[in-house]
Amino acid sequence: MLSKIDVQKFNTLVETNALINSNYADLNSLLTNIIDSATRLCAGEASCLLLMNKETRELFFEVSLGGAGVQTKRFTVKPGEGIGGWVALHNKPLIVDDVESDKRHRHDISKELNYAVKNMLAVPMRVKDECVGVIEIINKKEGKSFTQEDLEWLQIFATQAGIAVVNAQSLEKAHSKIEQLQEQGKPNMEQHTIIAKSPAILEKLEILDRVAKTDSSVLILGESGVGKEIFAERIHLLSPRSKKPFVRLNCAAIPEGLLESELFGHVKGAFTGAIANRHGRFELADGGTIFLDEIAELPLALQAKLLRVIQERKFEKVGSDATITVDIRILAATNRDIEKQVEKGDFRSDLYYRLNVFPLHIPPLRQRPEDIPELAGFFLKKSMKKTRNHFNGFSTEALEAMLSYSWPGNVRELENCVERACVIGKGKFVQAEDIFLKSLPGELMPKDGSRKLKTAENAFRTRYIRKVLGEHNWNQTETAKALGIQRTYLSRLIKELEINNT
Repeated sequence: MLSKIDVQKFNTLVETNALINSNYADLNSLLTNIIDSATRLCAGEASCLLLMNKETRELFFEVSLGGAGVQTKRFTVKPGEGIGGWVALHNKPLIVDDVESDKRHRHDISKELNYAVKNMLAVPMRVKDECVGVIEIINKKEGKSFTQEDLEWLQIFATQAGIAVVNAQSLEKAHSKIEQLQEQGKPNMEQHTIIAKSPAILEKLEILDRVAKTDSSVLILGESGVGKEIFAERIHLLSPRSKKPFVRLNCAAIPEGLLESELFGHVKGAFTGAIANRHGRFELADGGTIFLDEIAELPLALQAKLLRVIQERKFEKVGSDATITVDIRILAATNRDIEKQVEKGDFRSDLYYRLNVFPLHIPPLRQRPEDIPELAGFFLKKSMKKTRNHFNGFSTEALEAMLSYSWPGNVRELENCVERACVIGKGKFVQAEDIFLKSLPGELMPKDGSRKLKTAENAFRTRYIRKVLGEHNWNQTETAKALGIQRTYLSRLIKELEINNT
């Protein structure tokens, strides 16, 4: 005959099962209910539920109840690290009667949380024999020790938590698939956002929106990492071809011997290894847009064939005499000084002029400091979703460091720095040391000591513009060209920032 305690446990189990079957849209809320029930039935003072991040292969604290507190969410645990990490690595449950003397315990976490852990239950959450997380019940009430029966009950709840995770993930995938089907064929500008506040980029966007409506070839110029591909995507999405394919090819990423086949396709038997007919990128892009990145790396032998495609929209596959006609728009990009390559004979002048119907120069990030806080904020939101770490923003020192840095890797480097900071940061705000920049923010701090963001931006712009003016003997026309802005805009900045040759 069941005891009153056993009846209570079974009733709780039934209630939890009903909860899982009725609501798993809010995973955190559901897991909190499961872990709360498990903590009460095992008579624990506190508890934690850790989930495995499949990308980083680290455990993060999804739920923390009792004395452990929400501060545990600042920490992550690698498999094999700490008691929870050991359970995840070996996929086995544990009863630890004396946590303080256990070599696997993360004493640094207990010390920082100021919470003494005496004994613990820890069990893996298994889904198809794979550990997807760990449940820990901490400190048995009244100074007692956890029993084998407690461990068996906790394993049941761990199984339920695993079911909840699987259900929630399945629901999320279903919603994602539905949204994808609903949006299929529609230009989704939110997925290809260009974050800009600087006049230099806002001016480019205004011009780009007008050019997109035409079929003219566009040559996008700019340093590596400025986002040339994003601008190409925007041109396609705003064009009448937006519902047709957008095909991209990095000319520098394909070996020269395979590049012709990659561009134009081949027929079976055209060369060793050609075991079947294959469509090239131009054929795949028919009706839409093809984006040729790093176009300056294209071998001279292929430049002549590309010129014919641009002029006639015709080509032949490798190993075939049959002519294929396509309807495409060509966008190209390079980070090289392509005009110098034309002068040296490394790039055909006739091809250059065909591609350069409309040149679009994207200025480097160091020339548009107004965009740095905007981009950093955008990347922070994106990284927080990916890393499951939360911040209220950047500290003043972190913003100063970012504004004073030259960003040789441009927007791509900024995104990587923010994501890295989001992984290692621990406080409410991302700190300057989390970003790992070499430059010291104090070097470019405003002389008046102001810590306002606008003041810091203006201090940076003043120093940078004065530096570039000096490099061009204070010739405003040449300086404006180097900065990638209009001469009239440069003159206005010189006046507004009170820049003088002293």
